[in-house]
Amino acid sequence: MQTMIISGQLVDSTGVRAGQIRVEGDTIAAVGPELGRADYTYGDDCLIFAGMGDIHIHARDDVSEGETYKEDFCTAAKAALNGGVVHVADMPNNRVAPIDDASYRAKQGHVRRRNVRIQVTLYAGIGPGTKPLSFAVPYKVYMGHSVGDLFFTTLEQLDATLAPYRGCDVSFHCEDPVLLEAHTHAATHELRRPPECEVSATAFALRMIEKYDLTGKLCHYSVGEGLPLIREARRRGLRVTCEVTPHHLYFDTDVITESNRGLMQMNPPLRAVGDRLAMLAALRDGTLDYLATDHAPHTLEEKARGISGQPHLDTFGAFVTWLILKQGFRPEQTAAFCSENPGRFVNPYTTPRKFGRIEPGCAASLTVLNLSRPVTIRRENLFTKCGWSPFEGVTFPGSVEAVFVNGRMARDAAGTVM
Repeated sequence: MQTMIISGQLVDSTGVRAGQIRVEGDTIAAVGPELGRADYTYGDDCLIFAGMGDIHIHARDDVSEGETYKEDFCTAAKAALNGGVVHVADMPNNRVAPIDDASYRAKQGHVRRRNVRIQVTLYAGIGPGTKPLSFAVPYKVYMGHSVGDLFFTTLEQLDATLAPYRGCDVSFHCEDPVLLEAHTHAATHELRRPPECEVSATAFALRMIEKYDLTGKLCHYSVGEGLPLIREARRRGLRVTCEVTPHHLYFDTDVITESNRGLMQMNPPLRAVGDRLAMLAALRDGTLDYLATDHAPHTLEEKARGISGQPHLDTFGAFVTWLILKQGFRPEQTAAFCSENPGRFVNPYTTPRKFGRIEPGCAASLTVLNLSRPVTIRRENLFTKCGWSPFEGVTFPGSVEAVFVNGRMARDAAGTVM
């Protein structure tokens, strides 16, 4: 069994401390101040996190392989490692959607045949007429139109469908389908999907979480007006957590021009400056629980035709250094929303491997960030198959120094993905 010791500044949600990690095989065996001679030592300008996780991606890869010209599980995994991410959760809106035992198992088998280096957790889809699987999985609900047929035209239809899912783990894309339809002919993408669509859907999702005793998650949150609803629901004891994306933290409608409008289109759309600042504040105070990219790899030709979504896996770790060094997030806060909370979300579905903490028995998967080595995002350094990033030309104040997956280095400081 391979063993090694990693030494440096270890970060968890309680703080930063100098220490060492002893790895045996693919598992953390011990954590302490002096475990022996280190095989890898990282200086004080680096922070060692439990492997970071992105619990909302679209790898565009399913048993039909219908969209793999722009991404597949292998290229998504390389992009994730390039960005410091060791586990991802893939959404179900595929051409062949995983909605029952057979289709879900088929997609799991497809991932295994891809021989993907990182952990991939799969959501099952909830659509009109679907029923829960016979085993525990996370589910995803699309309130409005999406790829395939996993969407609802009325909230009443969704209510009836959710009844059999009582007690399940359900994530909601919060856009009210009736209000979306009412704004279909507005002049811009942002006006066609206005804030009230998200706020209305948020209120409804919270009612469903309470009505059916769900463990709920609100995806890619973007509207400041909805945050009080979430806080009040938590005060009433509802089990609800929330994601936020890099693009809703970094960009707002002020950056949109006629020349970049296609690149800056996603669902939900970019919001006003006040909403962006509200998302940063809510991530800081714990109202938002996960940095989740909604990685949506589309080609530049598709973006020019008005397809929504942006790729963000390659830039995850560099973006995190912007949060720490430019937005004043403490490393321990970052450990919560990048490592511990994503690990807590996927761990029920990753037995026996456990993610998110630097402690004995957990996966020996680690993300090391260098806070003193800036990186400028360039197209030639990306691994996503779609081949572009909205952050091209942006210089982030730090970068990914190393990534370990199951006890082996998977990405080094030079950007080599093994």
